[in-house]
Amino acid sequence: MAEENKARVFGRSLPISTKQSIEICNFLRGRTTEESKKLLEGVIAKKIAVPFKRFNKDMGHKRGKIASGRFPNKASEHILKLIKSVEANAKNIGLIGPFVIESIIPNQAARSWHYGRQRRRKNKRTHIEIVVKEGKKEVKNIKEKKPIKKETKEDKK
Repeated sequence: MAEENKARVFGRSLPISTKQSIEICNFLRGRTTEESKKLLEGVIAKKIAVPFKRFNKDMGHKRGKIASGRFPNKASEHILKLIKSVEANAKNIGLIGPFVIESIIPNQAARSWHYGRQRRRKNKRTHIEIVVKEGKKEVKNIKEKKPIKKETKEDKK
């Protein structure tokens, strides 16, 4: 990695749908790892729906501000494990503070055939790469305004 303040993890040939992974990754990108873990646990418990914005043909709408959405349980479990792993990697290399998911990239992996089947059908496989960076702690700097001094004729002398 080019910068020292980043940690990454690779999930290779995960047995999950690439389309669902794309939607989950778009849902999590830019969030902190703590927030992402809470959201994915809510998805697994079927309390929070993942908004499907791209692969949403013939899909029902969910409550809230999202339109179409689903609860991709299996993919959420695998991505949750990866987020916990990248968090551990970041702590291991000495990063501190809240970690922000800088990039989370799903790619389609090689699709092998189902073993022992008569008819031909391929497995779903996905590669996922997660990169996190140290998040900045939100500290509000409130500068006190100094009273504006009006110059008088005496000050100019």
